[in-house]
Amino acid sequence: MRNLDSYADNDLKLIYRLLHDGLASNPELMDSELLHDLQTILQQKAKHDGVDVSMHSQWAAWLSGLPQELG
Repeated sequence: MRNLDSYADNDLKLIYRLLHDGLASNPELMDSELLHDLQTILQQKAKHDGVDVSMHSQWAAWLSGLPQELG
């Protein structure tokens, strides 16, 4: 089995967005270790790309593959 960080960034971003979008209808995802680990990996990658993940607009733009808004 492969580690999560060995998958393509775009695949990880898509899966994360789908899981995150499902939080309202599936609140048990809030406690999901998988979602937490996926978020951690993606935030590390985003920081490496110069994204301030504490700025929601930058984080959301990076996840969507859009140009980053400067905070």
